[in-house]
Formats: sequence, structure tokens, C-alpha cells
Amino acid sequence: MSATSAIATAVDTALKTWSVLHTSFLPPEEVAAALAAIGQRVDVHAQAWGGYPQAERCRLAIAPAALPLEEQRPPLALVRISGNFLFDPATYTDFEAALEAMGIAAGNYGDILLLGERGAQVIINPECREVLTQNLQQVRTVPVTAAPVPWEELAVPPPQTKQITTVEASLRLDAVASAGFGLSRSKMSEWISSGMVRVNWQVVQQPRHSLNVQDLITIRGKGRLLIKDIQTTKKNRYRIQMERLR
Repeated sequence: MSATSAIATAVDTALKTWSVLHTSFLPPEEVAAALAAIGQRVDVHAQAWGGYPQAERCRLAIAPAALPLEEQRPPLALVRISGNFLFDPATYTDFEAALEAMGIAAGNYGDILLLGERGAQVIINPECREVLTQNLQQVRTVPVTAAPVPWEELAVPPPQTKQITTVEASLRLDAVASAGFGLSRSKMSEWISSGMVRVNWQVVQQPRHSLNVQDLITIRGKGRLLIKDIQTTKKNRYRIQMERLR
């Protein structure tokens, strides 16, 4: 079943049963699309929650418009995966592969928060917590343990915003994103080509992709960059105002 069909089914079920329905975890582009579609209706509403305000992968709570959602966030659990990754660093993909090797599908886990050489934290469907904590033994070549942790230990700093202004010769993604995230243009081009960069939640793999006002650039683990204003200078360059959320 496609994501669109699954959301439509969830909406229909919520209306028929007159109850709050919780979806599985969705990637950010599907969360945005679902909230936009539901926002156009008057008979139903929804909210997304992934454990913290800037979470990318979220579950949706969907309910008839007459039912309040303020206290109906989808249930989540937080698990820490601990190991010594000093000599064998693990990436998001490595932790995802370990989860899915245990039968925990993508719809059952949210963001993975890397802790450097110490491991990671995983936001997960509570129904899968026991499977993870009792059975996960290794990520890459590193022996690990998994244990529930309280939400007070969530390894996410409070969101911070930074206003950035840059002048560029073009509106190319690699040029603007390198200025906004403080990385070299060559490194940014490498990340774009490898599929690490999203524009408006869609993966863009062309460094020359042209940006517009209100475009949102996201890089997993690096934050978000919003294009707030673009003006042309007297020398036909572009003065770009951006807001970075970390």
C-alpha cells in the first residue's frame, strides 16, 4: 500500500470509528504531504510527533475535527544503543541496517541520534522496544547493548536559529548550501551527489539545482536551512538571506 493510500485509509478509519488513529513512522516528505492534504479538509485534523520539535521521522495522530489532539500524541519510546565505536565508526545506515535485520521495519522507528563513538539513541514504536533491547547484540563489528532511557536523556539540544546572509554568483544548491552550513563547496557537492541533501524534503542529487525563496534545505544530522529572501545586486550577483535551524 502506498503512503497516500495508507493515510487515506487512516483518515477513513478515524472518521468511521470516531477515534484518534496513530500512523507508523513516516519520512519527512510524507509527513509534510499528509499534513498538507489533511489541512485542506474540515472534517478531520492531524498532528505529527517524533519525540522532539525538529524530528524528521514522525508518527501522525489523526482524528475527526471535533476530537481534540492536544493530549493525543502518538506513543514513542527512547532506546540507547551503547558500544565502543572509536575504531569502527557507525553511520545512520549501519544502525538502520541493524534494526531492520531484527525485523524492525522503517515504519517502527523514527530518528536515530548518533552519539559519536558511544553509539546512538533510537526513537521507536513502544511495541518494538522489547525486541530491540533483548536481541540487539552487534552493529557493524561492534558488540552493543540496548536499554530504555528516560526522555530527559534525549540527546538533542534545544533548537537554535542563526540568521545568515551570503552573496553568491548563482542560486545553485551546492553554492548556497555550502555557505549556509559552513562547509566547503566540494564537500557539499559530494553530499548532494550521494543523496544526503533534501530540498523541500525531496532528495536532490544535482549540485546545480536552482533554489527559490522559501525552499527548505535539510541534511541529516546537520539541521535545516530556510531561504528567506533573494535579491539581485548591482553586479548581478545574488544576496541571499537564510535562517538555519540546528
